Amino acid sequence: MNKLVEIRWHGRGGQGAKTASLLLADAAFNTGKYIQGFPEYGPERMGAPITAYNRISDEPITVHSNIYEPDYVVVVDDTLLESVNVTAGLKESGAIVINTTKDDEYLKKALNGYNGAIYKIDARKISIDTLGKYFPNTPMLAAIVKVSGIMSDEEFLNDMIGSFKHKFAKKPEVIDGNMKALEVSLKEVKKVK
Repeated sequence: MNKLVEIRWHGRGGQGAKTASLLLADAAFNTGKYIQGFPEYGPERMGAPITAYNRISDEPITVHSNIYEPDYVVVVDDTLLESVNVTAGLKESGAIVINTTKDDEYLKKALNGYNGAIYKIDARKISIDTLGKYFPNTPMLAAIVKVSGIMSDEEFLNDMIGSFKHKFAKKPEVIDGNMKALEVSLKEVKKVK
């Protein structure tokens, strides 16, 4: 990667989209990239739509605004496809990654004619299988790393183990499940045909 990559996250309050965008920023920073990771809030309440952003580059970043033409979009909650124009400004040379079990035809229709790459992953199943609870942000974080190629799988996993050891210092029993969720997600994200 030798250019600026911009990512927009769509989720709902409490699903961890903001946390995932900040974890991605930290991981990219630890691999020597210049980064930005920041949320944008409307009414701050559980379940309300939220947006978060990442900028990742090999060069210093001089832009300090929201992202209007992202290279990638991450949709943490597929119910947002009905109420938010998640493809607004999305470059067709990029991709969108959606947490969903909906079929490919539904997704194509719901994305209003977006002609770029579409990827999907069942973050609910992965998080319940690996963590015992529904935390979609961990699988979605791995999915966007895989789709965007911001860093190698190995760099990502090595950084995340350190990050989780710090983040979950008082709850070390959740580290293995989170790492397993990342590993499974790197393999499970699939391109919509």
